[in-house]
Amino acid sequence: MPHFDIIKTCEPSHSFRVSKIQADYDVKQEHAQEHFVGDIIFPDTWNIGCIVGGSGTGKTTIARELFGNVGNGYKYTAQSVVDDMPPCSVDKITSTFYAVGFGSVPSWLKPYDVLSNGEKMRVDLARALLEQDFVVFDEFTSVVDRTVAKTACIAINKAVKRTGKQFVAVSCHYDILDWLSPDWVFDTNTMKSFFGSAHELQKHLRSEDARGASGQSLDVIII
Repeated sequence: MPHFDIIKTCEPSHSFRVSKIQADYDVKQEHAQEHFVGDIIFPDTWNIGCIVGGSGTGKTTIARELFGNVGNGYKYTAQSVVDDMPPCSVDKITSTFYAVGFGSVPSWLKPYDVLSNGEKMRVDLARALLEQDFVVFDEFTSVVDRTVAKTACIAINKAVKRTGKQFVAVSCHYDILDWLSPDWVFDTNTMKSFFGSAHELQKHLRSEDARGASGQSLDVIII
């Protein structure tokens, strides 16, 4: 059961503007400090997890503390994204493209920069799965519409479970829980871990208690 107790601090500059704002609004150095503490409870065996919550609630900070690298900001320099993939057979690359829902063969031959946001996300997913057995994907589905998000979630669920890899989605979107069907969820709004079906999670997380940071009980599926 991973435990985290993270204190984030930043040191503002001592410029005239900063000093004036601190004086006018009575802002002290300690106001810039953030404290995140909690436990993430995993099932004995799992393939897909999700850290979800509102902006500024510590999702990326917690994921980085527990899992290390959460970056999916790959560099793409080739004229065709297929050539940006790690060393492996072409068949493995193309099957992974299909597995994450990146099935447009002409797009495989294009450079990354000209792809749509949805295609870029799928390329990032494919590259992550080709390079790693344990993938932490930050800002999952954040830059795509919800139709693309749904398709990507269903595809990644099948791909991860078929290959036996482990995948952690870090996202501000609660709707992915129904589509991704994670084995565990940690909600940074309430700092609580959850088990249960995606339908149950969605039902409870949509409540005002779940979306606030009150920390109130969310019924029987809270651990």
